[in-house]
Amino acid sequence: MTEKNKATDQVKEQLVTYEIYAAMPDDGQRYEIVDGSMELMSPGPSTNHQAISGELEFILKQSCKSEYVIYDAPLDVILSQTNVFQPDIIMIHRNRLHIVTARGIEGAPDLVVEILFPGSRKRDKVTKMKKYAQYGINEYWIVDSIARTLEQYQLIDNGLYELRNLFEANDIVTSDKLPCVSFVIDDIFKEILS
Repeated sequence: MTEKNKATDQVKEQLVTYEIYAAMPDDGQRYEIVDGSMELMSPGPSTNHQAISGELEFILKQSCKSEYVIYDAPLDVILSQTNVFQPDIIMIHRNRLHIVTARGIEGAPDLVVEILFPGSRKRDKVTKMKKYAQYGINEYWIVDSIARTLEQYQLIDNGLYELRNLFEANDIVTSDKLPCVSFVIDDIFKEILS
């Protein structure tokens, strides 16, 4: 093995921290860090993904803005130096604004939302779900644009998520952890293309 190959292998094996990630030149791609491994995210979101995200953010801001700050992607949620994610929507109670910094969100938001798109199902339902629970995010929603559903997961005592509800059609989305939330699930799908 040449010296150049040894150096390349050492770079590949190095844990990626937030500082390394933040210092990288912008290459036009989006990345997340999972357990110190930098992972390329899928290509930019589709128009349907953006429509759902925009409608959901608008609805949440209408009813929750006085109690929560609400952000959308791309914004780094720095759960640790080696676990950095960019959820589609993020809510943080105003009494916890100390976790909002110039770098991003440094700690566990009260709610994160991921909107599924081709190629993200396993990542959102397995990898991210485990990490979000591990770092104490109280509520996690997964929105499926094809099935037109919202899966509501809440953190339980043993640090795992429990599926609390599956909202569809004319169901009213509510949350005992986020009392300001109340909307008809179909309202977030009204702008998507068939």
